[in-house]
Amino acid sequence: MDSETSWKVIAEQRRALGDLLDGLPPGDWDAPSLCARWRVRDVAAHVALAPQPPSPVAMAVAGLRARGRFHRLNHDLAVRHADTMTGEQLVAELRRFADSRRLPAVTNYRNILFDVLVHGQDVAIPLGRPLPMPPAAATAALERVWTMGWPFWARRRLRGVRLRATDGEWSAGEGSDVQGPLAALLLLATGRPAALPHLTGDGVPLLRGLGHLAPTAAAPRDGLGGATGGSGTPRT
Repeated sequence: MDSETSWKVIAEQRRALGDLLDGLPPGDWDAPSLCARWRVRDVAAHVALAPQPPSPVAMAVAGLRARGRFHRLNHDLAVRHADTMTGEQLVAELRRFADSRRLPAVTNYRNILFDVLVHGQDVAIPLGRPLPMPPAAATAALERVWTMGWPFWARRRLRGVRLRATDGEWSAGEGSDVQGPLAALLLLATGRPAALPHLTGDGVPLLRGLGHLAPTAAAPRDGLGGATGGSGTPRT
């Protein structure tokens, strides 16, 4: 997927997440997301912050506070932002910056694409709300995660299984068969156990038994929002 198409999907998914969260009951903002120790509001803040990168000085200070740990840095920046914003303000930010192409210095549009797709599901699944992924975008995101190494190490973590999409042409790996929708495979590749109920094949017990997935903070209330041919706007 080229950069122009990717940026269009990123903008659509930011708006779709804003639409999903618009009018969310106050208690749900503090509900656990699929990311361990991240609330719904923290994930929303993280997505909203992507086109608002802090200054190099602010990043250096935050990095020192996080003792150089990348995941802690991401978490702390999101939580601090979330704690200063109401839900309505976070929704407004998602919409206001949806079309922005600003990037933190350490990333690129390919990473922002999978980031917004996966974090959308981190919120949508525990809330029991659909947030479909465009199939071409889900395919591009899967390929990026599969080939990039750090921080997911998907090829190493999922060695011994062959992944195959049931709603697209994507496949990868060698070994026991694991089949499922593109959206579920993307969650699997990024370490989300919420993918497991949507996967079939003789490789699924291997995934469960060998600890290929990290624990999550919440179990889904509803099914996984699958890939669709639409714009990514939630259907209610």
